[in-house]
Amino acid sequence: MLAERLPIADDLHGRLVPDPYRWLEDAASAQTRRWQAAEDDRWRAHAAALPGRARLHGDVRRLSAVGVVTAPLWRGDRRFFLRQEPGQEHPVLYVSESDGTERALVDPMKLDSDGLVALDAWHPSHDGARLAFQLSRGGTENSVLHMLDVGSGEQIDGPIRGCRYTPVAWLPGADSFCYVRERRVWRHQVGASVQQDVAVTGRTGSFGLEIDRDGRCLVLAEGTGLWLVDPATGAERTVHEGPDGRAAALPHKDLLYLLTDKGAPRGRVCVADQSAPSQWRELIPEDPAAVISDVAVLDDFLVVSRIRHAIGEMSLHDLRTGDRVADVPLPGAGSLGSVSTRGNEAWFGYTDSVTPGAVYRYDAETRQTKLWAGTPGMKVPDVLSRQLTAKSSDGTPIRVVVLAKPGTGPRPTILYGYGGFGVPLTPSYSSYILAWVEAGGVFASAQVRGGGEEGEEWHRDGMLDRKQNAFDDFVSAAEHLIAEGWTTPAQLGICGESNGGLLVAGALTQRPELFAAAVCSAPVLDMVRYERFGLGPQWREEYGSAADPEQLAWLLGYSPYHRVEKGVAYPAVLFTTFGGDTRVDPMHARKMCAALQWATTSGRPVLLRHEPDAGHGASSATRAMRLAGDLLAFLAEHTGLDLS
Repeated sequence: MLAERLPIADDLHGRLVPDPYRWLEDAASAQTRRWQAAEDDRWRAHAAALPGRARLHGDVRRLSAVGVVTAPLWRGDRRFFLRQEPGQEHPVLYVSESDGTERALVDPMKLDSDGLVALDAWHPSHDGARLAFQLSRGGTENSVLHMLDVGSGEQIDGPIRGCRYTPVAWLPGADSFCYVRERRVWRHQVGASVQQDVAVTGRTGSFGLEIDRDGRCLVLAEGTGLWLVDPATGAERTVHEGPDGRAAALPHKDLLYLLTDKGAPRGRVCVADQSAPSQWRELIPEDPAAVISDVAVLDDFLVVSRIRHAIGEMSLHDLRTGDRVADVPLPGAGSLGSVSTRGNEAWFGYTDSVTPGAVYRYDAETRQTKLWAGTPGMKVPDVLSRQLTAKSSDGTPIRVVVLAKPGTGPRPTILYGYGGFGVPLTPSYSSYILAWVEAGGVFASAQVRGGGEEGEEWHRDGMLDRKQNAFDDFVSAAEHLIAEGWTTPAQLGICGESNGGLLVAGALTQRPELFAAAVCSAPVLDMVRYERFGLGPQWREEYGSAADPEQLAWLLGYSPYHRVEKGVAYPAVLFTTFGGDTRVDPMHARKMCAALQWATTSGRPVLLRHEPDAGHGASSATRAMRLAGDLLAFLAEHTGLDLS
């Protein structure tokens, strides 16, 4: 039974904008609950009949049994790191003492045996004596801040609520720290009431925080603004302010090392004296073909990580002159994690399409890279990786990475993309991808505009009034895969999450004949009302606002919900939503699902898979594997992948 269509329309700047499924925005209404229950039944019936579903669940589970380990963060003589053994639901935070003794500090499963609690972030003090950590429940990302004594493991403060995404900057002595709550920076005394917290600055925003070991220099960063604040007096100095570029800063001794895209869309490294923080001098210039992704300060060197056409690389530079000293040897052509340091040593994570994440240690004095912590060996499919280049509608080259088993001829294919917020798509180990390839499918990843693969200009060319470029790029990638004989429209599925769900839905509403199936996970789809839900207000700089007549026209030009047309043969579509999603409200998928069910003439299903106790944030391993298996089974059924 189709959802009720109501004659609702808004007059926006003289333009009539229909919204027939607005009633589905209210998740708590009896009408919406009945509709959701019916959709749950439809999905369960469809899922139960999917051939090969059990096999794919098993394949994903087998290929996921690799564990997780992160680079160590050194504080005093202690090192802190996350480790997740195969079969564990969540990573556990460990501390290792100077004698090498390891013990668990925060184990989410001991806090909730159902796996609903996630460790969102953790921040040890400079001396390693105390730890601040954030927990959320059900994927909500609504973090609650706690503090514990590292030596005893006992909790010493908290909970402090309203700390979603907050950084923590510990002051010397570990008796107090700065953090962000209610868009303000506060100084909190451990053990004192939150009501006694002192505002460090009058500024408001979603700040990033960094602090030097002496506690004299607190760095506040938000968007294109960067300031130095004395946490004791509130005295403030401007490092950078204005619309022309962003900057991040690392205080080190009396200097400030800056990574900025001001005047350099792919990034450059500058340095300034803390006494005159706005007077920068360039240390490491922009590379015209690679994007700086990370900078770390050693005793005598700088380590700079870059992404060159989505592949990670790392170089060593003189701390004072910025001169390139050496290239850091890497284990392969893959992705690099953030760098942690101690003395003249650096630790970093590495992964690629067939290599589970591992941690490597680089000694800047000997110039040697060695494996520091790996994951259990895993037999993976024999996979070939190729990089193709498609041409978008305006001639822009779009790189597409293709993974497949050896073979020829068109095959069922998944095309994946994201294309937003400057986030790059780089190679990483994925049991979801490998299970598909092992079964005989092709997996392709398109590096479309809006992402960060080619720097800030690439990002800006896929946002605001240029958002349509991202959809054009994605469609061009699909057409190129077909033209090159990798797949056919009857065998091509597309998949994306969050902003990637918007990418997928935009493509399927603009070119429905090009695809057999689509999966939109936690997608943003109603671009007229997105600002009213979840974290929508924070995305206006990326998408624009319906409150502005010109920007409304951009949004309506591609808004998937508003582009659904009656009588069109749409592909099979599966939406996935999560009841605890406080970032992207499930109303987007509910409304779009109802609209497509009303409109399509293809006879292919339009379904919604809903999990009430999960969210946009981290979920347990079992839940993640179950979701991956379901998505693959749906795409296999509707692209013709033979799982017999």
